[in-house]
Amino acid sequence: MRWMTVLLLGVLAAQAHGKNTDAHTVLVYGGQDAPGWAITTELPSGWNKDCCTYAKAIGVNLVLYQGEWTGKPERVMVLNVWPAKLPTLAAEVDEDRQHYLQSDAHGKAAPFPVASPRAITCQGVFYQGSDHIDDAVVFCDPGKASGVRYSWSMTVSDTDPNRQMLLATFKRVVEQSVYMKYEKPAPTTATK
Repeated sequence: MRWMTVLLLGVLAAQAHGKNTDAHTVLVYGGQDAPGWAITTELPSGWNKDCCTYAKAIGVNLVLYQGEWTGKPERVMVLNVWPAKLPTLAAEVDEDRQHYLQSDAHGKAAPFPVASPRAITCQGVFYQGSDHIDDAVVFCDPGKASGVRYSWSMTVSDTDPNRQMLLATFKRVVEQSVYMKYEKPAPTTATK
């Protein structure tokens, strides 16, 4: 029942922000390992969404992909939500950057600018791998009271002929994201 409240609030919030709430809207929610949350975004035309089969199999909350699911990371947008553990968003980004550069000594990390969606602080990094496979990663912090942080990521080959279009689509998905926190309904008082 409480998630029905979140779903309804999500649709209302999306409508309030002028978002399209038809079949092109994606809504994913959770709360088992983190405080209750929901995130909506637009599903790009020609893309598929999955929260419960493929996403669960790879340990994330949502995947967006084109065509048939292949299990390969290229051209797949991934949403991951986790309980906030580090003190700041910058610390999350620094830890990820350090891990990436330790695992690929010849890799490079550069800023990946995005407009922070709906008053959420976000910071993007573009990793260029020595294997010619690159990753765009955007970390977002909906605020300390939320108890969570989340990231969107996508892997793309540096030789992919649709690379710029894919990165632009990814950026649009990130920037269209709307975060919502589950709020317990106010208690009602019965009158006699």
